[in-house]
Amino acid sequence: MVNENDFEDEIEMTQDDHHESEDLELSDEEALGASKMKRLREKIARITEEKQQVMEEAARERADFLNAKRRLENERAQDKIRSTKKHVEALLPLADSFEMARSDKETWEKADDNWRKGIEGIHTQLQKLIESYKVVAINPNGATFDPHKHEAISLTPVDEKKLHDTVTAVLQKGYEMDVDGTVEVIRPARVIVGEYTE
Repeated sequence: MVNENDFEDEIEMTQDDHHESEDLELSDEEALGASKMKRLREKIARITEEKQQVMEEAARERADFLNAKRRLENERAQDKIRSTKKHVEALLPLADSFEMARSDKETWEKADDNWRKGIEGIHTQLQKLIESYKVVAINPNGATFDPHKHEAISLTPVDEKKLHDTVTAVLQKGYEMDVDGTVEVIRPARVIVGEYTE
């Protein structure tokens, strides 16, 4: 025979089991939720670190690109300067020829006026072309010898001490060029330098 108390005990035990099982399920869910949160936080931390690495790499790549671009621009500018110098250097023998032609004053004055004017016009055009490249002639007659701008071909004795190391004659003009605010000698002037001896 079934005892009524036994039945009630069974119901109570079932209810207790049910509460225990609910408590277990809740704690399992909380543990599961906490585990998922931990994994998500770890994933977020990993993604944040990867993002930081990608951003740093992108910044490095951008800096490398900008540096390479700047180097290329500088190289192009230097190539242009070298090309201009070569072009000017190719024109200098013509300028020398005009100087030599005009150096013999007597012969120059005897030449036909129209011919002489034509030659002077061509010479003026050449000088303007050379000057358009910011190139100026170095004619240091009477100046102190400067080994950076002058090439001493020979020495000549001088009577005065103040003329020692002074340019006494210019055999060939030199030329210098303004390159971005810096003056560079394209060709030194060929000179004779005075030498004083007691």
